[in-house]
Amino acid sequence: MNIKWNAQGYTDNFKFVHQYGEDVLNLLDVKKGMRILDLGCGNGELTKRIADMGADVIGIDASKEMLEIARVKYPELTFIQENATSFTLDEPVDAVFSNAVFHWIDQQDALLDCVSNALKPNAYLVCEFGGYGNTQTIHHALGESFEKRGLEYNMNFFFPTIGEYTPLLERHLLKPVYASLFDRKTALVGEEGMMNWINMFVAKPFQNMEHAMAEEIKKEAVEKLRPILYEDGVWYADYVRIRLKAQKVEKIR
Repeated sequence: MNIKWNAQGYTDNFKFVHQYGEDVLNLLDVKKGMRILDLGCGNGELTKRIADMGADVIGIDASKEMLEIARVKYPELTFIQENATSFTLDEPVDAVFSNAVFHWIDQQDALLDCVSNALKPNAYLVCEFGGYGNTQTIHHALGESFEKRGLEYNMNFFFPTIGEYTPLLERHLLKPVYASLFDRKTALVGEEGMMNWINMFVAKPFQNMEHAMAEEIKKEAVEKLRPILYEDGVWYADYVRIRLKAQKVEKIR
């Protein structure tokens, strides 16, 4: 995962991430006693929901800071610090669940190899993450402000179409059984909602930049976005999500 999280800021201001993720849980078809991996579990909110549904759940995340919050809130659950592109399990699981994680991963083949190896035969991957066009308006405004100053804006995200992602799944013996790409306009918290969103999720392009220059670019981009994404006193992010369910099989075709 190519980001270092402000775990407390994420927990305080971006509750919508796990709240929207609860809808994805419907695809899991949880039965009591199932063993489920929550990959990229963050602060553990959805891990707890899966446990409440009757599953034996393990949470994995690369962020020490996120896991510290998860362990304090839910000490009865199991949380492990591992990387999504290199983790292994002692025994395979009945399902891998992941919400708002895959678009942060640079090495998709390594990620899906780990997921496939973690699943029992005929078990399922259920996930949702940023899809093609996700937050395009925000990144365009930031890109313009970078370009105006002779700087290159590099987006550190992977936002695929269904057609792009299906072959990746199949290469790792994960047969897609459900896929949807959809717009989800998402309200942000407070008058500083857009600035907080940029600070939380778009840190990498500002690395090694002088603080004054970074703040100038961010403020300029926010003002460009105001006529587009600020409505009736509320900031919105132009989210597009891809939601998938894929089954572990012995071979494809």
